[in-house]
Amino acid sequence: MSLNWKYQESFADRHIGPDEKELHGMLKTVGVGSLDELIDQTVPAAIRSKEPLKMAATWSEHDALVALESIAAKNQVLRSFIGMGYYDTQTPNVILRNILQNPGWYTQYTPYQAEIAQGRLEALLNYQTMVMDLTGMEVANASLLDEGTAAAEAMALALHIKGEESGGAFFVSEVCHPQTIDVVRTRAQPLGIEVVVGDHRTVDLSAKKFFGALVQYPATDGVVHDYRAFGEKVHAAGGLFIVATDLLALTLLTPPGEFGADVAVGSAQRFGVPMGYGGPHAAFFATKNAYTRVMPGRIIGVSEDAQGRRALRMALQTREQHIRREKATSNICTAQVLLAIMASMYAVYHGPRGLKAIAERVHGLTVLLARGLTKLGYGANYENVFDTLRVEAAPPHIRTILAAAEGKGMNFRRIDERAIGLSLDEATRPSDVEAILAVFAGAKPLGFTLDELGRDVQSTLPQGLRRASPFLTHQVFNSYHSETEMLRYIRRLESRDLSLTHSMIPLGSCTMKLNATAEMIPVTWPQFGKLHPFAPSSQAQGYKVLFDQLEQMLASITGFAGVSLQPNAGSQGEYAGLLVIRAYQQHRGQGHRDVCLIPSSAHGTNPATAVMAGYQVVVVKCDESGNIDVADLRAKAEQHKDKLAALMVTYPSTHGVFEEDIKEICAVVHQHGGQVYMDGANLNAQVGLTSPALIGADVCHINLHKTFCIPHGGGGPGMGPICVASHLTRFLPRHSVISTGGNEGIGAVSAAPWGSASILVISWMYIAMMGAQGLTQATKLAILNANYIAERLQPHYPVLYRGKRGRVAHECIVDLRHLKKTAGIEVEDVAKRLMDYGFHAPTVSFPVSGTLMIEPTESESKAEIDRLCDALISIRGEIREIEEGKAPKDNNVLKNAPHTARVFTAPEWNRPYSREQAAFPAPWVQEHKFWPAVGRLNNVLGDRKLVCSCPSIEEYMTPEPSKAAVA
Repeated sequence: MSLNWKYQESFADRHIGPDEKELHGMLKTVGVGSLDELIDQTVPAAIRSKEPLKMAATWSEHDALVALESIAAKNQVLRSFIGMGYYDTQTPNVILRNILQNPGWYTQYTPYQAEIAQGRLEALLNYQTMVMDLTGMEVANASLLDEGTAAAEAMALALHIKGEESGGAFFVSEVCHPQTIDVVRTRAQPLGIEVVVGDHRTVDLSAKKFFGALVQYPATDGVVHDYRAFGEKVHAAGGLFIVATDLLALTLLTPPGEFGADVAVGSAQRFGVPMGYGGPHAAFFATKNAYTRVMPGRIIGVSEDAQGRRALRMALQTREQHIRREKATSNICTAQVLLAIMASMYAVYHGPRGLKAIAERVHGLTVLLARGLTKLGYGANYENVFDTLRVEAAPPHIRTILAAAEGKGMNFRRIDERAIGLSLDEATRPSDVEAILAVFAGAKPLGFTLDELGRDVQSTLPQGLRRASPFLTHQVFNSYHSETEMLRYIRRLESRDLSLTHSMIPLGSCTMKLNATAEMIPVTWPQFGKLHPFAPSSQAQGYKVLFDQLEQMLASITGFAGVSLQPNAGSQGEYAGLLVIRAYQQHRGQGHRDVCLIPSSAHGTNPATAVMAGYQVVVVKCDESGNIDVADLRAKAEQHKDKLAALMVTYPSTHGVFEEDIKEICAVVHQHGGQVYMDGANLNAQVGLTSPALIGADVCHINLHKTFCIPHGGGGPGMGPICVASHLTRFLPRHSVISTGGNEGIGAVSAAPWGSASILVISWMYIAMMGAQGLTQATKLAILNANYIAERLQPHYPVLYRGKRGRVAHECIVDLRHLKKTAGIEVEDVAKRLMDYGFHAPTVSFPVSGTLMIEPTESESKAEIDRLCDALISIRGEIREIEEGKAPKDNNVLKNAPHTARVFTAPEWNRPYSREQAAFPAPWVQEHKFWPAVGRLNNVLGDRKLVCSCPSIEEYMTPEPSKAAVA
């Protein structure tokens, strides 16, 4: 017996679903002799890569983790007292293990199918309630990307409400966090908004037409200003008053809603979410009822199901970017759901008393520190502060203090050459205060003890700014304070949600592939999680290696020269890409170019982003086969040749095919002075076979939460880095705090220099373990799986679009529109019936109304794909019974779907089909049944009577304005 002593286990074999035997069976069904034959029929020869993908050596799971450990070891984790909106925190272990490290939570998708998403919807409703209570506002959304983005979104809302479509002036207090000012300036520039940064105490709001103003509460240097009079000035000037604030501070401070704020924004990071060198973290956005319908982001609302029971759903979806397109006020799609859930659970676990106790400890230690600094001769006004002190000294002494602190394992903030910032947090202990004071004392002994300083410690906050109103009074925040109860609550919510741990989630354009455990493990390593985003670069050398290597990987895959990892969502990647094109056009003296061509099939984020970037949207028609109408493109390009700036195109197309004319399309745009932006939503069908550079694009964004395995988290986090051709590298995003980006780069598009840095380890691990060959094979299998589904379903549901040689790309669209006429069945009925078979529905009515778009990814086995196909074929048989008159049109298994356990076990059963047919329609369901938590949602009721916090059941009947948002 010969022995293979060089054997190495292949991660690609674990990641890719079909094995060799299944592969041959699927190829036979598709009608080809080999996988390469299928790829030749699918991907146009003109754009095929001539050379194989080049990557470093492929690692096993174990070896990749060892390599990443050595990279992580290059990071130095010092105690951070930098502040600026990022704080050390203590994630409760019950939340860490059972949410952040739990695939039952992190592999869920955005809760469009509410009946199988009630768990995360409840957690998000808790988040909204938490934000509303602490800010004193009337309505809140279910999270945004980061505090800087939330502030920019607030400015855009103010412009929409109080300003014109563009232009006007917006005031920003100089004591806002610098990264927030940076992001706001970036957002303002293409909209023609003048951002005025200054002192809120002295600014003359009558000097310009101000449509809004932004302040920080507490300020970035720690001072808690009384903004009542300023808010009145803003309102008198006709503007909206926006307050960026801190949730922990608001347990002690008067909430913004009580001193006239129109909008409150901020970050929930310090509620149990690691700093992660910048993210991901959940931002919050709260406002007044009057502005609900123009508020950015998702809103979770209360409705009823078909049986009249309370049920939750995403409310007012018609206001979102994918519906309103260029008329949307925001392009936000992915938010930060997983992190919002963590923050909400942190509040549930600690409750109002626990949160206030943490805040009082932080504030008390800050008062102690202030007393000690005063005794050491560092006198200043430390009166109106919560957790941050500004300490002033001569420049040489400032440098000495900063160096001494670093030598003692601490990072202080250098505000300027004459001031240091010290921010305390949940992790600060008395020993930390002693260590800080010792640094300021230098070689001298302190001469006092903390016990001496701490006699009769009283809050220094003025009485008029102390919170008097109660918060988090709902039962959910006052019930689960033991770990036993908290664990059961988390698990109870998890059990209501279908995730990849149950079955495949075949959502088209979403790429719900495996999020391997080995990829996820490093996310919670402290070497990555505990770094402050503005720590000295010398302490983040591990991250530098990670960034450099990941950028090289992505550049090789896309064929581009430069990469920015800053955009922390696909929407932000789109935005950054268009701003880079804008900067390039301005650089070459063509700044007047402001027309962006967008195909009619594009995702709604594209036109919404184009408008945000200052472009006029011109829609290009698609032909009957779903391809871009090249003649119409040529005509539009010629018509706007003097103003054409860009084309936004998705490839393969949103219709799920490789368009043969893509190189010609790109060439036409270039000939008329434009640049080509490729939306990377469907990059999973390109890797190793072609590339954005090969098709002729100039810039693309990449959804790392699709192609490169960052989990969707129920609606975030995501990452949307951009890759650009060599002529655009100089315009990549910069940052005002940490040096990064191009020499002539656009301003920051995210609050942190590298966006949600800590989850980049997931994509690094995936690429390192797959290697060039594995990545290419994954692409081929994604295409095979989609074509296999298309062939199996074609006799039952027509496949709407195919390529020139009859193949689909990595997804296919099946047409159900005729069923409305033949059986009275809508596509939604099929989507809900799939739940009874244990499946999440494919993408419903996008990009074509009345269709299902199915994307299996490469990770699903033939057995699982067959189950999905069998379910859809079985449902077609149920529809046929309606068509043949064997089942009534208005009372059948589809119209009544999904069937809950409560319905199934009800004493009475008066439906014209059996209980078994309702709930156990397939053999696999009998072995493992996932029960929808509620029946079909009443969407009309949920929007007509909008309730988006969690009052008692009695209050749902007559919601109070102070507790619920009613629009």
